[in-house]
Amino acid sequence: MSVAPEPSAAAYAPTERTVPTRSKERAAYDRALVHSILDEAYVCHLGFVRDGAPVVLPTLYGRVGERLYVHGSTGSRPLRMAGQQDPGLRVCLTVTHVDGLVLARSAFHHSLNYRSVVVHGTAHQVTDPEEKRLALDALVDHVVPGRSSDSRPANAKELAATAVLSLDLAEVSAKLRTGGPNDDAEDLDLPYWTGVVPLQRGHGPLIPADDLADGIEVPSYLKEG
Repeated sequence: MSVAPEPSAAAYAPTERTVPTRSKERAAYDRALVHSILDEAYVCHLGFVRDGAPVVLPTLYGRVGERLYVHGSTGSRPLRMAGQQDPGLRVCLTVTHVDGLVLARSAFHHSLNYRSVVVHGTAHQVTDPEEKRLALDALVDHVVPGRSSDSRPANAKELAATAVLSLDLAEVSAKLRTGGPNDDAEDLDLPYWTGVVPLQRGHGPLIPADDLADGIEVPSYLKEG
């Protein structure tokens, strides 16, 4: 099983690709912050080049230490490309949270409060059976922590039909915007409401399956969530 890299510092080292050309003051490289943004989201967007054209796909992912795992079918294009190409498939993976709508007095200064992470690197198809099982457990637990040990693990047929990409966290950056609108001084007396509309993620009431057997209680990890 390949070993994920160990963190060598409290922050990722900035590179030419991870330093933004605009709003550089919003960039961050703190390792704990990057992990928190990644761990809170459900879906990432995986970008790569296919036949000379850019492609971006939304997909599930999970983090184990300094490595991300991305799930897909064995027939999916990026999974096949990562298995065929040496030394792997060059990708850009992104995750974004929108925390608020920023309404300014001028249309130009409307914005969003957000937290995002961008990861550059080379993805590899996971072929080691032990690492593949670990990765699939991480994918399930990323969506619902504790769920992998409370469900039937994948059997040999399902494992054969499932492919997983690994991507080490090495060339990484976060970018954030917080606070209120940044109106121009000459617009401060305009008669328009201005401020932030906060956005919050929430879960609705549980909906049990129609064929759920009597007597099966809601697991504690769902009650706590």
